[in-house]
Amino acid sequence: MTETVTLNGFLSGGWRDLAFEHFRDGVDICRLVRGEPELALLRYRPGAEVPKHYHPGLETILVLEGSQSDENGLYTAGTLVTNPEGTVHSVQSEEGCVVLIQWQKPVKLLE
Repeated sequence: MTETVTLNGFLSGGWRDLAFEHFRDGVDICRLVRGEPELALLRYRPGAEVPKHYHPGLETILVLEGSQSDENGLYTAGTLVTNPEGTVHSVQSEEGCVVLIQWQKPVKLLE
């Protein structure tokens, strides 16, 4: 990371005006910090899924809007989730959601 990122009003919805791009089917991304670690927003459309994957480093997620779930439960807006190194899971969002996500290393898809 080589520059400071400041997003005023972020928790009150300031992220809604940011530019997103295609990430995978049903999921768009807004990269806030590139590299390792990476910080981004992921926007899941209703019904979107991310297949089973392995985390070679820590992943931290803050659900900003909507909800998502994995094998461990349902996470609604305001929920903070940490997936430690070595974690394996898949992610679904029935209603759609937006999450702030930080990962130390890119995940490895298993399916």
